Amino acid sequence: MIWKVKFDDRARKELRKFDPPAQQEILGYLRKRIATKSNPKRFGKPLGGEKHGLWRYRVGMYRIICQIQTDKVVVLVLRVGHRKNIYN
Repeated sequence: MIWKVKFDDRARKELRKFDPPAQQEILGYLRKRIATKSNPKRFGKPLGGEKHGLWRYRVGMYRIICQIQTDKVVVLVLRVGHRKNIYN
């Protein structure tokens, strides 16, 4: 079963604010590494504290915050942003 990547409305808006090369880098990462038959947890890191249950993916200077829904085989992208202010 291939994992599907879906975007929350907020994450979609955040991604549109980036320049086209950054958008392509982030979308390429999700397409090549996450939207595969393999477990999406192999590349990411679990978050703790108030973000417990969410996962973080690192793409250069950008971070992707996701919720992994194993029952639906979906990785829901909740936030996309620069590393210095994504966790605020």
